[in-house]
Amino acid sequence: MVEQGLATADEVRECLNHWKGLGDDARIEKLVELLVDQGVATPRQLERARQQTEVRASSAGDQIPGYKVLQKLGEGAMAKVYKAKQVSLDRIVAIKVLPRRAHEDPQFVERFYAEGRAAAKLNHPNIVQAIDVGQAGGRHYFVMEYVEGESVSEYLQEHKRYSEPDALKVVIQIAEALNHAHERGFIHRDVKPKNIMLTADGTAKLADMGLARQVSDREAAEAESGKAFGTPYYISPEQIRGEVDVDFRCDIYGLGATFYNMVTGRVPFTGKSPSEVMRKHLREAPKPPDHINPDLSAGVSEIIEVMLAKDRKKRYNSTAHLLEDLRSVAEGQAPMQARKTFDMAYLADIEKSSGGEEEMIADADGGAVPLAQQPVFWGLIVSLAMNIILLIAMVMALSR
Repeated sequence: MVEQGLATADEVRECLNHWKGLGDDARIEKLVELLVDQGVATPRQLERARQQTEVRASSAGDQIPGYKVLQKLGEGAMAKVYKAKQVSLDRIVAIKVLPRRAHEDPQFVERFYAEGRAAAKLNHPNIVQAIDVGQAGGRHYFVMEYVEGESVSEYLQEHKRYSEPDALKVVIQIAEALNHAHERGFIHRDVKPKNIMLTADGTAKLADMGLARQVSDREAAEAESGKAFGTPYYISPEQIRGEVDVDFRCDIYGLGATFYNMVTGRVPFTGKSPSEVMRKHLREAPKPPDHINPDLSAGVSEIIEVMLAKDRKKRYNSTAHLLEDLRSVAEGQAPMQARKTFDMAYLADIEKSSGGEEEMIADADGGAVPLAQQPVFWGLIVSLAMNIILLIAMVMALSR
């Protein structure tokens, strides 16, 4: 409190002495009450002071040479993340520290370092940059770019959903980041709102390469065979099945589920358990996004539906094609790549279902009649032939 200018040393000492008969925790509580009552500090200032004190205590063993820990940004089951200053360059960074209990699992430690290596090979304005990775004081750490702002997940918690133009701005940037990674042979495998950071100027950055790996890393793929790596609300069907040859299309699915959440305010599927949610990813079609949010354009809905195709062959065949459609819709044009993808998938389904047999349609009495025996069919053939003859005649006339 003294260091932060919330009170003088004499004021603190006097207050603490006044309650000598109480235990330390009770004395501190009384001190806080008095400082607030007297208008010396606000409750929010005191809460910040308490958090910073906790960070100092908890990070005493997490100090990394060359960096000064400032505060804890968050903590999950897999790591703690701190805001720190890189002393040599006088800049703010974020440091992810692996918990000690994870040190016993060599595969987990290797994955932690793989995250750093993957991020280091990707240099793009829409990807959180890697700075350093190493070990100090028995702790494994990963230093990365510090992003001042909020995540898409935090925005959704406060605002429920994005407008279509704002969502497109974010999704286009993340698609550009993924395209950069995919062109270099990397897949992210955990695209979700929590892993998209937004700066004050509207720049979106893809974070957390914890599940990223090279598509060509066959050994890693086979070691993970049969295991579902990802987040249940945003995971692709092929990841759920633990397929060995997972590729860039799993990221298109994850971004599609994220896009769906951004414009509808809902995830594509919900359930009482992660396994129930994942079963729906495998078997159920999500409700069309424009049925939930009628303000959406048909183009955005088409894009999302292609991104969320169960069969990855029916999704975009490249991230570049996805970007092309996103930019087209943002400019008020149609998503031609989505329509082309849908048409090709539809024709493939017809071919598969027909099994090479002559196509049949129902007659007036409900019986099945070969299409080639229908009068309408032959009428269409004659009409087409006449149009071709007229076209040839016009060309010949013009050539004279």
